Amino acid sequence: MKYILEICASSLSSALAAQEGGADRIELCDNLYEGGTTPSYGMIKLCKSLLSIPFFPIIRPRGGDFVYSDQEFEVMKQDVLCCVGLGCEGIVFGILRFDGSIDTERCSELVKLAGSMQLTFHRAFDRCSNRSKGLEDLISLGFQCVLTSGGEDYAEDAISELAIMVRQAKNRISIMPGSGITGYNLFKIAKATGAFEFHTTAKTKIDNMPGNHDQNNLNERDVFQTDVGKVRKMCQILNDLTAEIIPLR
Repeated sequence: MKYILEICASSLSSALAAQEGGADRIELCDNLYEGGTTPSYGMIKLCKSLLSIPFFPIIRPRGGDFVYSDQEFEVMKQDVLCCVGLGCEGIVFGILRFDGSIDTERCSELVKLAGSMQLTFHRAFDRCSNRSKGLEDLISLGFQCVLTSGGEDYAEDAISELAIMVRQAKNRISIMPGSGITGYNLFKIAKATGAFEFHTTAKTKIDNMPGNHDQNNLNERDVFQTDVGKVRKMCQILNDLTAEIIPLR
């Protein structure tokens, strides 16, 4: 089994940088400050024409919680159909009920609309009231992957919980650790959890307006972009791990 690196990209330039660095897949989004929302039609269309690696747009109509109104759910359905029409390889979404359980009914509707596209359930899973049952729900719904930080802010702080999820999954669904993964902790997280897919922004701050704002503080004018070098470093770590598990011939 090959290790997979997914890069969360919030711009076309980041998506192209992820591809240049050797990433296996991209989660395409807008508004990183909000944890990622649905990218524009134009962004998806351009990525489809310029990328040779798979990219999965996130279907999330707003930031905040993952309990959606009827109108928001209608927007999500239309966005899924747009992705189908543009020929996307997969999508990323997650919907919860008020009690924190997986909204299996609404998720099932989106699964049906998605057709043959691959499905990732995003970090709404970390807000799930019962992740063990939630994981079984996602398997039953037909998801191929779940993005999770193990219920903590950062994946490195939830290594034991992530390892438990991997064991429960039994290769029925991929557990993809994400949040705070870098070239400095990727090897540790991969070896300790048993996961084979990993999610990161690999971002760096771009200073488009030098001298025009406080370099020490993050604010709405800051721009982040995927760093080719960071992606390459993490790809090399995973390539080395892949080589370890491939029998010598």
